[in-house]
Amino acid sequence: MSGVADKGWVSIHMPFTQNAGAKIYWDSLGSGDPILLIMGLGWTSDMWFRTRPVLSARYRTIALDNRGVGRSDVPPGPYSIALMASDALAVLDEAHVPRAHIFGVSMGGMIAQEFALQYPARVRSLVLGCSYAGGPTAVRAEQRVLDVLAKRADDPDEYGRALNPFIYHSATPPERIAEDMAIRRQWWPDPAGFMAQLQAIMAWECYSRLPQISAPTLILHGESDQLIPPANADVISNRIRGSQLIRIPHASHVFSTDQPAPSHSALFAFLSAQ
Repeated sequence: MSGVADKGWVSIHMPFTQNAGAKIYWDSLGSGDPILLIMGLGWTSDMWFRTRPVLSARYRTIALDNRGVGRSDVPPGPYSIALMASDALAVLDEAHVPRAHIFGVSMGGMIAQEFALQYPARVRSLVLGCSYAGGPTAVRAEQRVLDVLAKRADDPDEYGRALNPFIYHSATPPERIAEDMAIRRQWWPDPAGFMAQLQAIMAWECYSRLPQISAPTLILHGESDQLIPPANADVISNRIRGSQLIRIPHASHVFSTDQPAPSHSALFAFLSAQ
C-alpha cells in the first residue's frame, strides 16, 4: 500500500511493511545519505516535525511509526525493544537501504541501541537522544514522574498538563509546546499500544552489551531532563568507546522543542564527520 501526502515540506512516499504479525508505517523524505528516525513512547513519526525538515535538506530521512501507535498496527502486547528494532530493520529493508545513520529519542534511543547491537552491519552511525540503557544501572526518574507517565489519560490535554512540566524546560515558549500538543492530540495512542510499549521499556536493558557497539555514536541529552535523568547519558557514554556526549543547556526531555537550534547544530556537526 502506498500513496503520496504533503506534510507542508515536500511530497512524501508513504508505504507500509509487514513484520512479525504487524503492518508498520514508514515514509521517506529528502535525498542523500539515509538516516532512520525512531520516535519514543506513544509518539508517532510526526513528532519529528522540527528536526526532519532540517535534516531532509541534506539527507534522506526515513521515519516509522513504532508498532502500537499512529498508522502502524496495534497487535496484542507486551512488545519488546528487540521486536521493535526488528520492525526498524524491516523498514530499512523495504526502503532498500543497506546501511544508515540511526537516530532514536527516548524509547527510540533504546530501540536504536538494540538495533546497533543486533544489526551492526546496517549502522553507519548512531545518535541517541534522551535515552538510557535500562537495567539496575539506570538512573530512574522520581516516582512522581513515573506515576504520571504510566497513568496515560484519555484526555490528551489533561495528560499534557500533568506530564509536560517534567519533559519541557520551564523557559520554553508555551506556543512551541502547544505546537507539539496539536500533533500529539491528533495521534493520541491507543491505550493497549501505549502500555505494550511501556512494558517493553521496563523489561529491557543493554548495559552489559553496550561495549559491543562500535559505530560512531553521539549522545544528546537535555541538562534538566526529569523523565530520563541526564546521568543516564554518562552511563551510556562510559560504555560506548569513543562516543561523544553533548548535554544541552536549558533543555529537558524534548530537547528538540526546548532548544532546536543547538540540537540541530550538534547533530549536523556529528553527522557531517561520518
